Amino acid sequence: MPGQRLARGVARMLRSMDHAVLTEFVPSRGLRVDVISLSPKGEFWIVECKSCRADFAMDRKWQGYLDWCDRYFWAVDCDFPSDLLPAETGLIMADAYSAEIQRMAPETRLAGARRTKVLRDFARAGAQRLQGLTDPESISVSAF
Repeated sequence: MPGQRLARGVARMLRSMDHAVLTEFVPSRGLRVDVISLSPKGEFWIVECKSCRADFAMDRKWQGYLDWCDRYFWAVDCDFPSDLLPAETGLIMADAYSAEIQRMAPETRLAGARRTKVLRDFARAGAQRLQGLTDPESISVSAF
Protein backbone atom coordinates (compact mmCIF):
# COMPACT_ATOMS: atom_id res chain seq x y z
CA MET A 1 0.00 0.00 0.00
CA PRO A 2 1.35 3.47 -0.88
CA GLY A 3 0.66 4.93 2.58
CA GLN A 4 2.54 2.10 4.27
CA ARG A 5 5.53 2.68 2.02
CA LEU A 6 5.55 6.36 2.98
CA ALA A 7 5.27 5.38 6.65
CA ARG A 8 8.32 3.13 6.31
CA GLY A 9 10.40 5.97 4.83
CA VAL A 10 9.20 8.36 7.53
CA ALA A 11 9.98 5.83 10.28
CA ARG A 12 13.50 5.37 8.90
CA MET A 13 14.08 9.13 8.90
CA LEU A 14 12.74 9.53 12.43
CA ARG A 15 14.84 6.62 13.64
CA SER A 16 17.93 8.28 12.13
CA MET A 17 17.03 11.30 14.30
CA ASP A 18 17.05 9.01 17.37
CA HIS A 19 13.26 8.98 17.74
CA ALA A 20 11.43 5.92 19.04
CA VAL A 21 8.81 5.12 16.39
CA LEU A 22 5.51 3.25 16.26
CA THR A 23 3.20 2.88 13.27
CA GLU A 24 -0.56 2.36 13.35
CA PHE A 25 -0.91 3.77 16.88
CA VAL A 26 -4.28 4.42 18.55
CA PRO A 27 -4.05 7.44 20.88
CA SER A 28 -7.78 7.42 21.63
CA ARG A 29 -10.88 5.47 20.62
CA GLY A 30 -11.77 6.25 17.02
CA LEU A 31 -8.31 7.59 16.11
CA ARG A 32 -5.42 5.71 14.47
CA VAL A 33 -2.32 7.58 13.44
CA ASP A 34 0.02 6.35 10.72
CA VAL A 35 3.24 7.19 12.59
CA ILE A 36 3.94 8.48 16.09
CA SER A 37 7.40 9.08 17.48
CA LEU A 38 8.98 10.08 20.75
CA SER A 39 11.96 12.41 20.25
CA PRO A 40 15.08 12.45 22.41
CA LYS A 41 13.71 15.70 23.94
CA GLY A 42 10.47 13.94 24.89
CA GLU A 43 8.28 15.45 22.14
CA PHE A 44 5.58 13.37 20.51
CA TRP A 45 5.35 13.80 16.75
CA ILE A 46 2.44 12.47 14.70
CA VAL A 47 2.84 11.98 10.96
CA GLU A 48 -0.07 11.23 8.66
CA CYS A 49 0.91 9.70 5.32
CA LYS A 50 -1.12 10.71 2.28
CA SER A 51 -0.57 8.95 -1.02
CA CYS A 52 -2.87 11.05 -3.22
CA ARG A 53 -5.29 13.97 -3.32
CA ALA A 54 -8.30 11.68 -2.76
CA ASP A 55 -6.66 10.13 0.32
CA PHE A 56 -6.20 13.61 1.81
CA ALA A 57 -9.71 14.78 0.85
CA MET A 58 -11.30 11.76 2.57
CA ASP A 59 -9.42 12.33 5.85
CA ARG A 60 -11.91 13.93 8.23
CA LYS A 61 -10.12 12.99 11.48
CA TRP A 62 -6.75 14.65 11.18
CA GLN A 63 -7.60 17.69 13.30
CA GLY A 64 -8.43 15.32 16.16
CA TYR A 65 -4.81 14.15 16.12
CA LEU A 66 -3.52 17.61 17.02
CA ASP A 67 -4.54 17.12 20.66
CA TRP A 68 -2.31 14.04 20.93
CA CYS A 69 1.09 15.39 19.86
CA ASP A 70 3.59 18.21 20.27
CA ARG A 71 4.17 18.45 16.49
CA TYR A 72 1.97 17.33 13.58
CA PHE A 73 3.23 16.51 10.08
CA TRP A 74 1.95 15.32 6.74
CA ALA A 75 4.12 12.92 4.74
CA VAL A 76 3.62 12.86 0.99
CA ASP A 77 5.58 11.82 -2.08
CA CYS A 78 7.10 14.20 -4.61
CA ASP A 79 4.03 13.99 -6.90
CA PHE A 80 1.54 15.07 -4.22
CA PRO A 81 0.14 18.62 -4.62
CA SER A 82 1.55 19.87 -1.31
CA ASP A 83 -0.24 23.23 -1.63
CA LEU A 84 -3.38 21.34 -0.48
CA LEU A 85 -1.88 20.77 2.96
CA PRO A 86 -2.51 23.28 5.76
CA ALA A 87 0.41 25.70 6.10
CA GLU A 88 0.24 25.53 9.92
CA THR A 89 1.34 21.88 9.89
CA GLY A 90 4.66 20.22 9.16
CA LEU A 91 5.55 18.71 5.80
CA ILE A 92 7.71 15.68 5.06
CA MET A 93 8.59 14.46 1.58
CA ALA A 94 8.96 10.69 1.65
CA ASP A 95 9.26 7.50 -0.33
CA ALA A 96 9.55 3.88 0.78
CA TYR A 97 13.22 4.26 1.70
CA SER A 98 13.71 7.67 3.24
CA ALA A 99 12.17 11.03 4.00
CA GLU A 100 13.11 14.66 4.51
CA ILE A 101 11.45 17.41 6.53
CA GLN A 102 10.46 20.22 4.19
CA ARG A 103 8.64 22.35 6.77
CA MET A 104 9.04 21.91 10.52
CA ALA A 105 5.74 21.64 12.36
CA PRO A 106 5.10 24.29 15.00
CA GLU A 107 5.35 23.09 18.57
CA THR A 108 2.15 22.87 20.60
CA ARG A 109 3.04 21.32 23.94
CA LEU A 110 0.82 18.58 25.29
CA ALA A 111 -0.79 19.17 28.68
CA GLY A 112 0.82 17.18 31.50
CA ALA A 113 -2.01 14.68 32.02
CA ARG A 114 -2.37 14.09 28.28
CA ARG A 115 1.41 13.61 27.92
CA THR A 116 1.34 11.01 30.71
CA LYS A 117 -1.45 9.08 28.98
CA VAL A 118 0.27 9.16 25.56
CA LEU A 119 3.59 8.13 27.09
CA ARG A 120 2.01 5.22 28.98
CA ASP A 121 0.07 4.02 25.94
CA PHE A 122 3.12 4.42 23.68
CA ALA A 123 5.28 2.37 26.05
CA ARG A 124 2.64 -0.34 26.45
CA ALA A 125 2.08 -0.63 22.69
CA GLY A 126 5.81 -0.85 22.05
CA ALA A 127 6.33 -3.47 24.75
CA GLN A 128 3.36 -5.55 23.57
CA ARG A 129 4.57 -5.45 19.96
CA LEU A 130 8.08 -6.49 21.00
CA GLN A 131 6.71 -9.35 23.10
CA GLY A 132 4.55 -10.44 20.16
CA LEU A 133 7.65 -10.57 17.94
CA THR A 134 9.83 -12.44 20.42
CA ASP A 135 7.07 -14.82 21.57
CA PRO A 136 4.16 -14.91 19.08
CA GLU A 137 2.34 -17.52 21.16
CA SER A 138 2.15 -15.08 24.08
CA ILE A 139 -0.47 -13.04 22.25
CA SER A 140 -3.14 -15.65 23.00
CA VAL A 141 -2.09 -16.12 26.65
CA SER A 142 -4.33 -14.21 29.04
CA ALA A 143 -3.37 -13.07 32.52
CA PHE A 144 -4.82 -14.99 35.46
